[in-house]
Formats: sequence, structure tokens, C-alpha cells
Amino acid sequence: MWGWMRRRSAAVCGAAAQAGMSTAEYAVGTLAACGFAAVLYKVITSGAVSSALSGLIRRALDVAF
Repeated sequence: MWGWMRRRSAAVCGAAAQAGMSTAEYAVGTLAACGFAAVLYKVITSGAVSSALSGLIRRALDVAF
């Protein structure tokens, strides 16, 4: 009678133990996110993009007032 419950419990617990990312996957994901953030920061702070964003903000504020 309890055999099927034990098999079902083992199947569910085994599947739950394998769900999600492992520590190594979290580390790789974190490094990738940091690398992307660094590239994005360099692009945003570059001269051309910075001046374009400043001009866009100036035009938006001039129109609003």
C-alpha cells in the first residue's frame, strides 16, 4: 500500500532537487551580467552618446517650459 507513495515521493523530491541553477551557473550568470553592465557603462559614458543624451534632455526640457 505505501510502496506507490514512496516511489511518488522519491520522484517528486528527486525532480525538485534538480530544479534551478547550480552555484557555478549563478557565478557565470553574474559574471556575464557584470560584463554587460561594464560595456553598457562605457557606451553610455562615451562622448558621442553622452552629448546626444544631453541634447535630447535639453530639448525635452526646453519644450516642457
